[in-house]
Order: sequence, then structure tokens, then C-alpha cells
Amino acid sequence: MRVNQEAQANQASNAVLALNSIELNGTATDKAGAIKEAGDLLVASGNVDPSYVDSMYERERSVSTYMGNLLAIPHGTNEAKTLIKQSCISLVRYANGITWNGNPVKFVVGIAGAGDDHLDLLGQIAVVFMDEEGIGKLEAATTAEQIMDVFSDVEL
Repeated sequence: MRVNQEAQANQASNAVLALNSIELNGTATDKAGAIKEAGDLLVASGNVDPSYVDSMYERERSVSTYMGNLLAIPHGTNEAKTLIKQSCISLVRYANGITWNGNPVKFVVGIAGAGDDHLDLLGQIAVVFMDEEGIGKLEAATTAEQIMDVFSDVEL
């Protein structure tokens, strides 16, 4: 039994999206605050250097990371890849939504892709948010585990 518990703990610690990187009740009221919330979760995971959050702001200044379907995916610049220890994502949900360059956003997914992982992560996240049923489940989720369940069908 103990071996199974250790295996589950290791699997959870190797996950790109970890339970402690999900915030169901984001408190930001604007894009800058949302980037900070998502970035702080990436930093708290231990997988990125704190200065990676600055590169997320830099990326947003050059190209909007608003994706449609209530989703924004802030991520750092290519130059900031050296600040990533291991690929990870964070998810912050805003029940009442925030405005992102004039568009409604309820989900902010912070992305830190090591090496070439960045585009794969973007594609897998897009799959989840192209499905209206999946978005509905994310909106209705009351636990981080329920959020994880929605993402379980894609290989994160």
C-alpha cells in the first residue's frame, strides 16, 4: 500500500498541472493582476524562477495572449526559457470574469514550457477550451480535482 501512495505522490509531483497550481477563486480585477496570480502559482510550484513572471508581462506587451472562449494564456518570452526548471501550468478561474483587451476572460492559464514543450502545451490547452461541454465543467467545478478531471483527457 505504501508503494502505491509513493507512486501516486511522484506522479502528482511530475504533473504539468498540479492541484496546488489551480485557484478556483481568482481575486484579480484586471489583466495585470491576473498575470501576477497565474505567474505566482507557477513560481510557487518551484518550477520557474520568480523573474519569469516579468517575462509574462513582457510577452503580453508584445502580443496579446487572449485566445477566445473565455481563455487567456499568459506565458513568458523565448528568452525567459532559461528561467524554467520544469514545464508547468497554472489555472486561475474568475467566476465573474475580467476584461482582457476588451474581451471577457474567466480562465487564465499560465504556461511555462521548457524546451519545445511550449507549443505542445498550448495545443493541449486549446483542445480543452474548444469543447463547450469542457468549458461548462470548468465553470461548474467546485474543487481543483474536478478541474484536473477535465484536463485528464489531454496529455499535459
